Formats: sequence, structure tokens, C-alpha cells
Amino acid sequence: MVPKKRIDSILDGYDLSDITIATLCSHSSLQIFHGARKLGFKTLGLTITHDTKYYDAFPLAKPDEIIRYKDFEDMESRVGELHDRNVIIIPHGSFVEYMGPRRFEDYEVPTYCNRSVLQWESDRDMERQWLTSAGVSMPKIFKDAREINEPVMVKYHGAKGGRGFFIAKDYPDFKASIDNSQPYTIQEYILGTRYYLHFFYSPFKKDGYSVSRGGTLELLSIDRRDETNIDEMYKLGSMEEARRLGVNPSFVVTGNTPVVIRESLLPKAFAMAEKVVNRSYDLFGGMWGPFCLETVVTDKLEFKVFEISTRIVAGTNPFISGSPYADLIYPGLSTGGRIALEIKEAVRDGNLKDLMT
Repeated sequence: MVPKKRIDSILDGYDLSDITIATLCSHSSLQIFHGARKLGFKTLGLTITHDTKYYDAFPLAKPDEIIRYKDFEDMESRVGELHDRNVIIIPHGSFVEYMGPRRFEDYEVPTYCNRSVLQWESDRDMERQWLTSAGVSMPKIFKDAREINEPVMVKYHGAKGGRGFFIAKDYPDFKASIDNSQPYTIQEYILGTRYYLHFFYSPFKKDGYSVSRGGTLELLSIDRRDETNIDEMYKLGSMEEARRLGVNPSFVVTGNTPVVIRESLLPKAFAMAEKVVNRSYDLFGGMWGPFCLETVVTDKLEFKVFEISTRIVAGTNPFISGSPYADLIYPGLSTGGRIALEIKEAVRDGNLKDLMT
């Protein structure tokens, strides 16, 4: 990973009165650029293969400038022009997935996150160690596929937007679908309602829901995911019938739906998030900014966390003008705007280096 002292030395050469917010043109970039512009920052889109004409349709979210690269090697070799623009990178799921966690760790541009979190998030065994050692309840794991005796969810490692995940009811079902060339995890399939909780942790803010190690925790929004083709399979009858017809269930995310949860669940949600933040400092020096706890709520009103995403997630995109939760803290502000606000206040207070790796 690029040494912290290298990032600090790059920041020493920046004109902090002229910061540019940049990200890859994908995922949640519309929201990130819109939020940055709303807070007065210049914006820069980075792209390799993505079509960017659609930005013309959204003038308030169109980046001020777009740089096109031939490939990620070209992007890495041209970091100097980003330094000249005083660029701060905002990571999102597509940026890290397309570039690759290892390569992203070595990218020599100041980035708003702790890059040490990437190895803990991208490896599902390490992710589970983090969450369970924080005291968070998770679905049980099957180490040996031959022991499957109930419905399970099989997940390949890395952020793939649900692509390749599948449900198996027994070992023969598992064998029929597994790709052994990829590392995977077999989880108990929890019956319940899936909620994706979008939190933001600020190590500097003093007012609000205080965290024991300092700083405050905010719940900015919640979503559910529209997934194809699992969400429509019921129209074909049972899963077995669908497979007989040559249709295998998939969980590729195609959209997001806003949600509010019953108020009595909020204390449990905040308690989980606080534990995860506190444990992150014990394990790898902390996690700050936006993160998402991906959960199932059972009929006993218990949360089960099946995954964590440690940066802005696409599920925040329905809330560009705020949410029922964000409006009780920052009316009309999105998660992208909240990121920009944190950076703006860190520049003002002299804390910017503490947020950059």
C-alpha cells in the first residue's frame, strides 16, 4: 500500500483552497459530483471505458472536467496531473472492483478513506472475523459443502454487485452451480427482510450520536435492492421448475428502493454500527466516512449482518436530495454531499491529513 507519509507529502504540495473532488465515472458518481459541487468544490471525472454522454442530461451532477485513460496502467502513470489539480479521490464500489483492491491500495493520489480496510472487506473470512469479533450477529458458515442440510447463500469474494451469488438447498444443488475457480463463502440463508443501512462516521464531529472512541455516528438513509432475476422468479413457480426451464436464479443488482424501518429497530442498528467502528480501530487503524451494514431482519426483530461495504454504496443514490433520516440532521444533503462537507470542514480545521490515505 502507498505509504501514508507519501500521501502526506503530496498533500503538503496542494493548494487547499482549490481542492478538486474526483472519482471514477460509475456507481454513485452522479451523487458524488453533485454533492461536491453543492459544497463548492471543483469536480473531475475519471474514465476508461465508460460512456459519459449521460452526464449532459444531469447538469447539476456533471463533472467540471473528464479525463479519459486508455487503461488503469495509463491512469496510474498520470497521477502527476491529478496532483497538479489538488485532487482528492472518493472511492466507491466500482472504482475498487474495476481497478482491483491491490492496485487501488498503491494508487498515489490522496484518497478519502483508510485503505487498510480493503483487505478486511474484500476477503470474506477476514470480514467475518472483524464483524463477529465486534459482537455483531452474522449468518452461520458452512465450511464443508457436504454438510449443507438447509438453504444456503453462496457468495464469491469481492464486490460484484450480486453477480454469481446463488442459493443451494443441499450438496447436489451446490455442486450444480459452484465455480471452483473462485474463492467463495457458504452462509446460512436467513429468512427475513433485507435492509441496507447507510451510516457515516465522523471522528471529529462532537454533537450527535457519540461513539465511545470519540466522534459521532449518523444514519443517512436505508434502501432495499432490486435484483434480477430472483425478484421475478416466483412467476415461474418453484425454483426447481425455473431451473427445469433453464432459468437459474441470480442476484445482480439493477436498482434500489428507499426504505424506512420501524423506529424501535434504530437503537439496535446504531449499537451494531458503533461496535463495528470501534473494532475497526483495534484491527486496522479505523474506518471513517460512509459505510453500509447489509442486514436481514428476522420475524423476531433481530438483525443479522451478512456483509459490510466500507465506502459509499449505490443504495444511497435514491437520496440525492436527502432522506427521511438525513433530513433530521442535514436537510437536503446526500451521502455524497456529506462526504464533501466532511472534507470541507477538515480543510477548515486543519484535519485533512487525518482523513486521507
